[in-house]
Amino acid sequence: MTDQTTPRLSEDDLIARYFRPLATDPGAFRLGDDCAVLTPPAGEELVLKTDAVAAGVHFFAEDPWDLVAKKALRVNLSDLAAKGARPLGYLLALGLPADWTEPQLAAFAAGLKADQGAYGLSLLGGDTIRSPDGLIVTITVLGATPVGRMVRRGGARPGDLIYVSGTIGDAALGLKLRLDPGLKIRLGLGDREAAYLLDRYLLPRPRLALAPVLLAHANGAMDISDGLMLDVSRMARISAVDAEFDVAKVPLSKAAHAALQADPTLVETVLTGGDDYELLLTLSPEVAEAFERAAFATGLTVTQVGRISEGSGKVHARLTGGRDVAFTNAGFSHF
Repeated sequence: MTDQTTPRLSEDDLIARYFRPLATDPGAFRLGDDCAVLTPPAGEELVLKTDAVAAGVHFFAEDPWDLVAKKALRVNLSDLAAKGARPLGYLLALGLPADWTEPQLAAFAAGLKADQGAYGLSLLGGDTIRSPDGLIVTITVLGATPVGRMVRRGGARPGDLIYVSGTIGDAALGLKLRLDPGLKIRLGLGDREAAYLLDRYLLPRPRLALAPVLLAHANGAMDISDGLMLDVSRMARISAVDAEFDVAKVPLSKAAHAALQADPTLVETVLTGGDDYELLLTLSPEVAEAFERAAFATGLTVTQVGRISEGSGKVHARLTGGRDVAFTNAGFSHF
């Protein structure tokens, strides 16, 4: 790891104090080399994913650094879950703002340590630099699936049923509450409901428990990061099929349901806002019952929301009665 750091702690000391304890895999060489070594388990191949999170884009600059670290890792783990992969390790590129403090860095490392223990992976290496525009965290996560078995985004087939995990729209509503604190009162949300939505925005829940279930049953899958509407359209487009889903079937938390009852126009936020980090998948009707049983056994919920048909990438979001609904914003985009 090389680059400039703040004078108050050398880069070597920073690595030794906060990140070497996270490098528990033997192939990381305790971060004492320029590269790490990772051998895929017998009969398996590596699944690779990189995502970056930046202050002012994916989290607020004042957010606790332990939770920022967890979010940065979890958004990547969510993609592994959608591929049916289990995590092995990760690389970390950390851009530190000029005003970083050691307590912040200690909290950041503690957040990573907690999630490493929870999700079963190790830091393998990375880089630290100075960031002039606030904290930036880039993580590359490495997972494994049996050879040739990774569940791809483009695997949806005509006749497939569309499922989602968990509930949709919580994080997007949490962001709206964060940006507009008065919204809680206007929507009539209780403290617990508002806290739930705010937490869902800051801290994703990667559905890794469902990874082997997807591996056994799904034809196509991806995680929902940029909004259900946009991500369904991405899956439909790359699979060269059409997709239809019933808006009334989209699963909502109690907090999101309360928000929509108070302001039905928030349905657009729910379906296009992003940051859900739930799983979107398709599978044959013949395996639907077995899939639901296996998913139920993990303790996680899955809901059938639509169906795949022959086509060329079109998506129909249907209201009760069969009328299509269109939204001003298709989903989250960085550009």
